[in-house]
Amino acid sequence: MLATIGATTINTLDALGAFSRFSWKTVAHMPAASMRRKDWKLLMPQFYLIGVRSVPVMVITGVFVGLVLAAQAVDQLRAAGLESRMGVLVNLSLVKELGPVLAGVMLAGRVGGALTAELGTMRVTEQLDALRVMGTDPVRYLVVPRVVACIVLAPLLTMYCNLMGSIGGWFVAVIVNHIPSEPYTYYTAEAIEKWDVYSGLAKSVVFGGLIGLISCFKGFTCRAGAEGVGRACTSAFVTSFIVILITDYFMLRLMQDMYNTIWGFKPLL
Repeated sequence: MLATIGATTINTLDALGAFSRFSWKTVAHMPAASMRRKDWKLLMPQFYLIGVRSVPVMVITGVFVGLVLAAQAVDQLRAAGLESRMGVLVNLSLVKELGPVLAGVMLAGRVGGALTAELGTMRVTEQLDALRVMGTDPVRYLVVPRVVACIVLAPLLTMYCNLMGSIGGWFVAVIVNHIPSEPYTYYTAEAIEKWDVYSGLAKSVVFGGLIGLISCFKGFTCRAGAEGVGRACTSAFVTSFIVILITDYFMLRLMQDMYNTIWGFKPLL
């Protein structure tokens, strides 16, 4: 038992160290790779694959999350005489918490697995070694464009998910349950502040960077064979999902403390 615990600890620390070196190398290449014109040719395909092709998933996710939130809240708020403020609960939940987390999870599932499979296949077929032989750094050539695309597009996809969720909540409230539209939108605009929007977008930027780094690292370090690539894809999604939840908690506490220190506590309703 002691040997197993020791081996697991050593392997975990070794993987954490390798990921830290991989992340630092990627971040160090980002400024130069983002400013050179020829590197934009590497970025544009990733913008399409990560951004455009993720839009349908964000539409479906956002709309139905908004529908579910509104459907669950309408009876309780109506019983308390607060149905006109249902938009506050729905939209604030989307903007601050559910939107960034859901967008991150969907991005990890749709994009993270694809990045891991692509880079893992290149590792198995020795294409990464071929790049090194030709004098090209595979991290700069393959990883940096994908991570930059995840960082740039994660907040945009999050805003799209929030918009679709807001529309879904408005539909349930106004169309289905006949709540007046004017109070619904008025109290929503009064309750949601710029800080709420910016904090949600800040989370999405961090989530996007973590998803890109974890997925590319798993692809670069996968084992040989189809089984190794498959396990790397599964591990990339599970690890990204857990890291998103852990990071969301600590960022939430940090931003709550910052807000309460600057402006003080503000009730939801």
